[in-house]
Amino acid sequence: MQLEKIREAAERVARSEGLEVVDVEWKIGKQRFLRVYIDRVPGSGGESAGDSSTRDENGNQAPDPYPKISHADCERVSKQLSVILDVEELIPGPGYTLEVSSPGMDRALKKAADYVRFTGRAAKVWTEEPVGEMKFFEGRLAGVVDDRVSGSVLTDPGTKIRLELKGKTPRIVEVPLALIRKAHLVVEF
Repeated sequence: MQLEKIREAAERVARSEGLEVVDVEWKIGKQRFLRVYIDRVPGSGGESAGDSSTRDENGNQAPDPYPKISHADCERVSKQLSVILDVEELIPGPGYTLEVSSPGMDRALKKAADYVRFTGRAAKVWTEEPVGEMKFFEGRLAGVVDDRVSGSVLTDPGTKIRLELKGKTPRIVEVPLALIRKAHLVVEF
């Protein structure tokens, strides 16, 4: 299985549609299953997303800060990716199921850019090792920082995410990105 080549193919297709690949999963159970999560590139809007805008306090059209993925977006990426997977023979053997979908409202946070993009949103974070005696955090994303002077916070291994924690004593914690085992947004209404 060439998951990295599959991811590259999915990213080519997504880019051509003005979208981005959030994650790629390969699972084998009763059948072989490839799931590709796509999202709209921040700030891209896009005509195919249907009405991906909101109204401001004056009733004017305002761009939606979290534009939605449409069924048509998923269908276009699925059709194009399916052809590439077959032509380039990236999935050996007979039969597999390809699913292309939105990451959902409780989307996983995979890279530093996700934490920047969703600053201000509620999230749950689990770490590999304790950070200040805790391995689970739930709070509001408050940005990404790097204690060092050099490098980019989006790629530097010293990158930390900031979380505003509520409780008896509200506080801000910095969690090293390298220690995060799993993280996702929390749906708020």
